[in-house]
Amino acid sequence: MSDYAKTLGISYLTAWRHYKAGKIPYPTEQLPTGTVIVDYDPKKMPGGAVRVAIYARVSSAENKDNLDRQGERLTQYAIAKGYQIVYIIKEIGSGLNDNRKKLEKLLLKNDYDILLVEHKDRLGRFGTHYIDILLRRLGVNLEIVNLADNGRDELMQDLVAIITSFAGRLYGQRRAKRKTEKIVEALNSPTD
Repeated sequence: MSDYAKTLGISYLTAWRHYKAGKIPYPTEQLPTGTVIVDYDPKKMPGGAVRVAIYARVSSAENKDNLDRQGERLTQYAIAKGYQIVYIIKEIGSGLNDNRKKLEKLLLKNDYDILLVEHKDRLGRFGTHYIDILLRRLGVNLEIVNLADNGRDELMQDLVAIITSFAGRLYGQRRAKRKTEKIVEALNSPTD
């Protein structure tokens, strides 16, 4: 079981819990010594093991518990599909933020076949279609587990997020402008 856990990129304890819950999709056998044998060999799978990178994101630290649960759900999904988990990336940041360091590092790597996210908006509020196209050009598939569309609610959330983002930038620009004006004023004032 330890080799199985390492291959999937999960802890031994997680693999043990999956075994006890009957969630390991491969033949298993427990020896009289207590050792659990999992008949799992990625090399025997047709086409080899499918390597997956899991990406989970929440917008604020208040939702950190949800981030962990999201990561666990995606891990269980990947195991059920027989994927080899290469990365589990958890990040806190706005879906509108185009400067998410962990996602950026992940997108620069080329040693996985599937980028797995729970909902489309976990990857980004906008532009996920373009990310999908670019990933496919690199030979990576974007797999979204839950494609349910919230319709009106999601649209309202996006509108509020856009307004919040633009308001933050606008007020930041005003503050920067006032600061620049003070510097110019100080440079133009006569020195004593």
